[in-house]
Amino acid sequence: MSQPFGPVYADSYDTLYQDKDYSAECDLIERMFRTYGGQRVHSVLDLGCGTGSHAVPLAGRGYEVTGVDRSPDMLTRARNKAGAPTDSRNLTLQQGDIRDLDLRRTFDSVLIMFAVLGYQLSNEDVLSTLKTARAHLSAGGLLLFDVWYGPAVLAERPSQRVKVIPTDSGQALRVSSGTLDIRRHVCRVDYLLWILEGDRLIRNAEESHLMRYFFPLELELYLQSSGFELIRLGSFPDFDREPDETTWNVLQIARAN
Repeated sequence: MSQPFGPVYADSYDTLYQDKDYSAECDLIERMFRTYGGQRVHSVLDLGCGTGSHAVPLAGRGYEVTGVDRSPDMLTRARNKAGAPTDSRNLTLQQGDIRDLDLRRTFDSVLIMFAVLGYQLSNEDVLSTLKTARAHLSAGGLLLFDVWYGPAVLAERPSQRVKVIPTDSGQALRVSSGTLDIRRHVCRVDYLLWILEGDRLIRNAEESHLMRYFFPLELELYLQSSGFELIRLGSFPDFDREPDETTWNVLQIARAN
């Protein structure tokens, strides 16, 4: 198994998640800015920006966005997606580790989207990431992040899934299977990925992703310990619905003290 988000997986990432409604998610992010921001949000830091599927459209909507990711392969796709030189589109993309990042400036809002916080497996790494977010926020600034919701993970359990996505020249086939480490609040997801042109295999990859899931009081404690005030925990993407044991993803809104 290779490290997560290697070149083959990164190259297929947007194809695999083409059914994810990033435009609607950006609409929701903007709604959270208006509802809880207190003041107008101009600048946004996107920690774990991946291929830029939030950062690029938010920059296109007029925000000054800085996206950071540790995977050079994912950042290459983000730069290609941005098209024009990023500095001309209110967008800066750079490589970095979100646990110890120091950009020496603050932002109106910080995003940690698409379960990026779940890739921080230890308590220390979760706190380091949240403290990075706090260090880059102005007082009163907003933090938005989504994670896997522990009650639903334990109730529904991971299962094997097969995803087939048509491409211009063939198809992408991904098989995923998950196992739980309940003691550590971690789900291991093993991915097998095949890229086909017609009936010919042209690329393949195997990756193992370790994903942490979280519980409400745990999140509240992490936020308080990192200098945040909890505002709301809602289902994601249906934020107006209260989370329950069928809600695999939740969105957390917090404000910098």
